[in-house]
Amino acid sequence: MLSSLFPLAFFFLCFFACSPLSLFLSDASAGVTHSLPTLSFEQGYTQLFGDGNLMLLRDGKRVHISLDERTGAGFASQDLYLHGFFSASIKLPSDYAAGVVVAFYMSNGDVYAKTHDELDFEFLGNIRGREWRVQTNVYGNGSTAVGREERYDLWFDPTEDFHQYSILWNHKRIIFYIDSVPIREIVRTGAIGGCFPSKPMTLYATIWDGSTWATSGGRYKVNYKYAPYVAEFEDLIIGGCAVNPMDHSSGCEKPDTAISDSLTMSLEQRALMDRFRRRHMTYYYCYDRDRYPIPPPECNADQIEARLFYGRDGVKLGDHRGRRRRGQNKHSRVTQADAAF
Repeated sequence: MLSSLFPLAFFFLCFFACSPLSLFLSDASAGVTHSLPTLSFEQGYTQLFGDGNLMLLRDGKRVHISLDERTGAGFASQDLYLHGFFSASIKLPSDYAAGVVVAFYMSNGDVYAKTHDELDFEFLGNIRGREWRVQTNVYGNGSTAVGREERYDLWFDPTEDFHQYSILWNHKRIIFYIDSVPIREIVRTGAIGGCFPSKPMTLYATIWDGSTWATSGGRYKVNYKYAPYVAEFEDLIIGGCAVNPMDHSSGCEKPDTAISDSLTMSLEQRALMDRFRRRHMTYYYCYDRDRYPIPPPECNADQIEARLFYGRDGVKLGDHRGRRRRGQNKHSRVTQADAAF
């Protein structure tokens, strides 16, 4: 009996040891993602728009996309993916960047116009002397009537060096990371129901003019005197399972899916996430009582925290720590061990 089971056990042991997702799982408690392979632009992506405003460097390992008076730019993955780990190191335009939006996101709006899913990192430019802001958002099954935005400031200057922004998406949960620090988790529950993204999506990166809303509700526009605005991308990672766009069939093995679904947060990572959210979240849709007098069903809002620290519009009341000035922190990365937030 044992001898008959040995070949099967050996197969799964070899599969687990060799799978890129298993390498991530083995280091999940530390948020290490460098063991996943990076792709060149030609290996995984195609240009969406922008003509000469997309430029490849370092044999396609680094991508520059820029915004000028003529156009923005963008690129997308060559395949659709159902679940996985998706990441890029990004350096944002410096100086005056009001109205500029850089996005790193997943969507299937081109396939499902009325029932699309979406997972967003949106980087919102600002006037000189004020930091870029980062926004995450989630749509599922066309739930665009409910925006699930969260907005944050950062513990570093995102224009001085590259920082890693990542999305983990599986059957059970979605986790957004910055430099391997989890900043947001969405768990698939009965409350969120069909609004949990569940259809194959494409990975996108874009830069564009968001003057009508991006900075102080549209008060500050893009000033093309400072163009071109250049966003830089490198360390492009797609740790997902490609699907056929016609019938959504996949060549991925079931053990691969099981590994992806098992990825979660350690207690240490969860503590880091809670600390980040306390100190850096500046808008929370669950606390936006003007927009949602009755909070969306998945919200389990702490009403005491909401009324003490957030306005009726969901915006945090002041910043008692004071804002970090540009140039104060020259370090390129903040590791989990060193992150004081």
